[in-house]
Amino acid sequence: MQAYNHPLTHYMQHKTAIVVGAGIAGLATARSLAERGYQVTVFERSQKAVGASIRNFGMIWPIGQPAGRLYETALRSKSIWKKVCTDAGLWFEEKGSLHLAYNDLEWQVINDFAAANNTIRPVAVLNAAQSLAKSGAVNPENLKGALFSSDEMIVEARDVIEKLPAYLHTRYGIQFHFSKAITAIDHPYVFSGNERYEADKIFVCSGADFETLYPELFTTSDFTKCKLQMMRLDASSSQERIGPSLCGGLSLIHYKSFQEAASLSQLKDFYHSTMHEYLERGIHVMVSQNAQGELTVGDSHEYALTHDPFDRQHIYQLILDYLHQFALLKNRPVLQTWNGIYTKMLNGNNEYIHQPEPGVIIFNGLGGSGMTMSFGLAEEVVDRFG
Repeated sequence: MQAYNHPLTHYMQHKTAIVVGAGIAGLATARSLAERGYQVTVFERSQKAVGASIRNFGMIWPIGQPAGRLYETALRSKSIWKKVCTDAGLWFEEKGSLHLAYNDLEWQVINDFAAANNTIRPVAVLNAAQSLAKSGAVNPENLKGALFSSDEMIVEARDVIEKLPAYLHTRYGIQFHFSKAITAIDHPYVFSGNERYEADKIFVCSGADFETLYPELFTTSDFTKCKLQMMRLDASSSQERIGPSLCGGLSLIHYKSFQEAASLSQLKDFYHSTMHEYLERGIHVMVSQNAQGELTVGDSHEYALTHDPFDRQHIYQLILDYLHQFALLKNRPVLQTWNGIYTKMLNGNNEYIHQPEPGVIIFNGLGGSGMTMSFGLAEEVVDRFG
């Protein structure tokens, strides 16, 4: 690999690193390494990243992370996202989030959460009128109010993941090899078929493909895979903005942060008795908006090591039915539907960081929080192992 001759480091001896995977975890790791003086090369098996990193809401979502280290890491990620998007000329929108309440139990959970977090996070409980003033897309029927958080930010995942490699190459001299699968690792080498590449450090950030490189480790490390179904709705003719990202009450039982609300168990019991199929399919419904006014809506969560490749139209209908209970978006046709697969830890851990041999670090298992957490976690991983 040829050294990148930055004017200030022309005469310095570079440390070298290889990153396997050009999804968000790989891109974040490559950036953190370059910031610390590494000459970085990234290998991606596809012509461009097409996995979970582009099949999501584009939400940077600190509200979903429990107070403490994980919340602070999410905020660190967000600050890096803002800097990177600004430097690269990529669209982002920082409008926060609204968790909407339509019954007394949802309203109680929101109030409990706000009371426990109002000195930690920028959150506020809004009454019905205040909630409607925040977003014209909120359904007013039976609305109790909402939890507003100003932390949350949206990017267009498909756009940023495709364009960040060019930015990282220009900004840091990071080299990218697309359509080149890494088939074996034996530090200090990685192999792509008969080709061999060498580096001081090797970081494996290949998402669900990690199973291919380390099948025994994958099998023994409490991994499962989550299949989600999502959709995109067309922009309205008026190009109206919905403001904050919107969430129905089911999101209150999905994210770990809300577990500190004392009334959450009662809400779970209520959903089990009234919305059993939604819980069985792991459905909670959120909506974000991109720069073109299109809406990303989802999602479901099914857990297994092997998933069938086919989407279920019934799941999409369940998602839309619930969406229309809290959002006035009925006149937008469905543009696209898709599914995604990501790895998740069964032991409750929020990430998987492992050193299978000296000089090789696996950074994986972020569950559905890759967009929110990768930049911040990559800083921690590189500080620890770089």
